[in-house]
Amino acid sequence: MAGRSERRVAPGAARGFTLLELSIVLAILVIVAAMALPRYGAALARYRVGEAARRIVADLGLAQARAREASRSRTVVFDPAAGRLQVLGETDPDQPSLPYIVRLGEAPYQAVLVSADFGGDPQVVFNGYGVPDSGGTVVVQAGPYRKTVVLAALTGKAGVQ
Repeated sequence: MAGRSERRVAPGAARGFTLLELSIVLAILVIVAAMALPRYGAALARYRVGEAARRIVADLGLAQARAREASRSRTVVFDPAAGRLQVLGETDPDQPSLPYIVRLGEAPYQAVLVSADFGGDPQVVFNGYGVPDSGGTVVVQAGPYRKTVVLAALTGKAGVQ
């Protein structure tokens, strides 16, 4: 057949990719990754701040329950400068020889404890009936995302806003 060029591939020989085809595929992958990374980072920050806030709610609930259980006061102390909270009178469940301290700046939370205010104090005391000495708020942040934990003064119930 004149004027027609055909490339013949030997039987059993595999045809490879050209450099142009590989370059196009790599360019597409780079574009998709560039679009996905910021979304992944934002999702991770939202997850971390949410988990940190839920942990604070759980620890406030623990202190309240233990105060009722023992009919003795329990204090939760927040230290924004150190990025941690401590439930006084409790021990670490994993290492009973250590006090119960949660470091919010470390994994898995990697969040910042922005503020804690319970009637002007960075601590709340639950009496033997589980009633807090005051209501208040705790603010945590991861990346641009913030969550506020609110403790009701009358009931001692904590929730995330």
